[in-house]
Amino acid sequence: MDTRIIGKSKAIRNILEVVEKVADSDVTVLITGESGTGKEMISEAIVNSSPRSGKPFIKINCAAIPADLLESQIFGHEKGSFTGAIARQEGCFERANSGVLFLDEIGEMSLTTQTKLLRVIQEKEFERVGGKETIKVDVRLIAATNKDLHEEIKKGTFREDLYYRLNVVEIHLPPLRNRKDDVISIAEHFLGYFSNKYKKQNMTFSPQAYEYIEKYSWPGNVRELRNIVERAVVLSNGHCIDPNDLPEKIKCVQPDEFFFLGDGKVMTLAELENVYIKKILDMVDGNKLKASRLLDIDPKTLRSKLGNK
Repeated sequence: MDTRIIGKSKAIRNILEVVEKVADSDVTVLITGESGTGKEMISEAIVNSSPRSGKPFIKINCAAIPADLLESQIFGHEKGSFTGAIARQEGCFERANSGVLFLDEIGEMSLTTQTKLLRVIQEKEFERVGGKETIKVDVRLIAATNKDLHEEIKKGTFREDLYYRLNVVEIHLPPLRNRKDDVISIAEHFLGYFSNKYKKQNMTFSPQAYEYIEKYSWPGNVRELRNIVERAVVLSNGHCIDPNDLPEKIKCVQPDEFFFLGDGKVMTLAELENVYIKKILDMVDGNKLKASRLLDIDPKTLRSKLGNK
């Protein structure tokens, strides 16, 4: 098992159990979760524990390639098939033959490319862009997305039949704010790694730094935590990381003072509820449907609490 997957929460233990079970098979896996939760790391854990470990493992980020070029990157192209195609090029499926192809951010893939992908999953064959030769491949597919594919299906931007082909086994990575038991152990893991990297041995967190790290909501998830620990190690003048080494956004809310307004006044329940709802909306970039799911209330109730905004 990949030792970089750090965590002791029940959610992570359950995920690692699923990873172990699916690794030995060739079943297609769909990994879902917010950006920065570690979807690529989970794909690596599956591959490293599978019979295809050591075989080609090709990764491609569908969001990082223009839509008109993505099909060529995945399936390859023949010379002259489009402007700029000066030579034949093998695509990711050919390069991953006998191994694994990881398609990250698959929710960004165009419907045209989705159709061609569906055929490969079903028939294990395809043609290069501009080509007539049918190419057969033996590739295990793992996909990941930070989008709600059910919503994309409703909007007509993602094929329902492809979704069910990809989602034989779904592994959902919860956001770090829902894995509070894991925050400190992950932070300590990164502290050890970056202490080594920057030759600053025996570094620790001060008790107050621990408190800030534990209580921050981490909207950027594990990726944000990693970056902030690296920043703290680089900026620290000693062997102990204290609040001065942490960015202001982590220290802007004093958890123990959150309910107090000054002059002996405290927030009313209605005021506290309003602040909490706004904080959840900030976490999900204003998406009311996602916020209502996190709050476990009906979307109509949420709109009512927001004054139908």
